[in-house]
Amino acid sequence: MKTLLEFNIMFEKALLDIKNKGLYRRLRIVESGQASKVVIDGREVILLSSNNYLGLANHPKIKEAAKEAIDKYGAGSGAARLISGNCILYKELEERIAEFKNTEAALVFGSGYLANIGILSTVVEEGDLILSDELNHASIIDGCRLSRAEKTIYRHKDTRHVEEILSKNKRRRILIVTEGVFSMDGDIAPLPEIIALAKRYSAMVMVDDAHGTGVLGKKGKGTAEHFGIEKGIDIHMGTLGKALGAYGAYAAGDKGLIEFLINKARGFIFTTALPPSVLASAIKAIEILEEEPHLIKKLWENRDYLVNGLKSLGFDTMGCETPIIPILIGKAEKALKMSDGLFEQGVYAPAIRPPTVPEDTCRLRLTVMAAHTKEELDIALKAFEKIGKRLNII
Repeated sequence: MKTLLEFNIMFEKALLDIKNKGLYRRLRIVESGQASKVVIDGREVILLSSNNYLGLANHPKIKEAAKEAIDKYGAGSGAARLISGNCILYKELEERIAEFKNTEAALVFGSGYLANIGILSTVVEEGDLILSDELNHASIIDGCRLSRAEKTIYRHKDTRHVEEILSKNKRRRILIVTEGVFSMDGDIAPLPEIIALAKRYSAMVMVDDAHGTGVLGKKGKGTAEHFGIEKGIDIHMGTLGKALGAYGAYAAGDKGLIEFLINKARGFIFTTALPPSVLASAIKAIEILEEEPHLIKKLWENRDYLVNGLKSLGFDTMGCETPIIPILIGKAEKALKMSDGLFEQGVYAPAIRPPTVPEDTCRLRLTVMAAHTKEELDIALKAFEKIGKRLNII
């Protein structure tokens, strides 16, 4: 039996290997709220890495709603929802989500990760087939594994490959799962084609709209609204902690699906309920999204301004289509140097490295917010130009 000392030596060797490959990660201290500028490790920087797309995390109405909920219901939920943690605010939030997504019902999960593993490990099982895009999020990958269904990876956004797989497989149950907006590339799934294939081959469709919710569509309802195809998606998944500025995630769909998840999804059953303040924040966020559509317009104006500026400087933004803007660098070491150089110039844009992205596709993953000013984006572009030229990236 190994001693604790032997385990520690093993961990140190593994960490040294990670460092030598340029893949070491450390936690940086954020000393202020998620605004266009934040204080990180004692330094004020322009924040270009937050999923707080609409700037709602600091919205005064949301903060006030959270405070009122604490005053009325307390700080913690006390238990899992099926025990005694099912605060009445859950009912209001889930009804609002169902209306927002135009579905019969909705169910709130503790996080996006819990939602994906909970949904996928429940709706399919051994003997079924899952078709998953090769660039799907890690939570989808883990959910597929937990389901014990057979999993086939299709080439990124390649609907011909999807049809090729479907035409060769006959199963009791087939599920096609894709992100709506891909979290590391910023491109959008071809949902109309996927839905058409699913209908032709009697498959179900699940869309992880974590980065589409509050971002795509005139009303921010997500990828389905973007394409004008609210029908045809069997399982909608989305998060409350990105554009909506709160925390948690949801599944939305038919009542039968939601009741089944309540009874079978381990990621829902075996976890403590969200605090009342979080539920109240999410309710208010949906209300603000409906009342202040100009936030979405401002987000996209900022996105286009930054993308066009980066392209004019000569950066490769990898064909992104959304406020997620990747800048392809290549090697991990160079991506780290680019990120560190930007931080020196007052811009925070972390390097993304394996296993999050494939080898030799290391990048900076920028996310722009409605809260950014044109002046802040201009400062950022000047920093990108300076460091990009210094490292011979542009």
